[in-house]
Amino acid sequence: MAEKKTTAAKTTKTAATTKATKKTATKAETKAVEAVVEAPVVETKKAAEKKPAAKKTTTAKKTTTKKTAAKVEMFIEFGGVQVSVDEIIENVKKVNGKDAKNYTIYLKPEDSKAYFVADGEEKEMDVYFA
Repeated sequence: MAEKKTTAAKTTKTAATTKATKKTATKAETKAVEAVVEAPVVETKKAAEKKPAAKKTTTAKKTTTKKTAAKVEMFIEFGGVQVSVDEIIENVKKVNGKDAKNYTIYLKPEDSKAYFVADGEEKEMDVYFA
């Protein structure tokens, strides 16, 4: 009977050892799994710290539309004769004889005259509407 007690004691010790081993293995496995799970996260953080942030690029092109000024032509018509405003301005500059910073032009078709002020100096010129 002493042998049975010893065998029973050995079985109990073996069972206790197996349970302890399982607990230890479970703790070790848990730590290993945690290490594996945490390792990529740590590496990713380190990799992110080392690499500069990627610039965001958009595929949409920036379109800049350049507005061009509309071309305007203006004519004065009187007594069946038509005269371009640009032509009147050009002739006023010629009559003035020198460059001026400011021109103010007054057109009086019934007299066929253009009166103008160039940098404070008053002058007149004929405009042919006849």
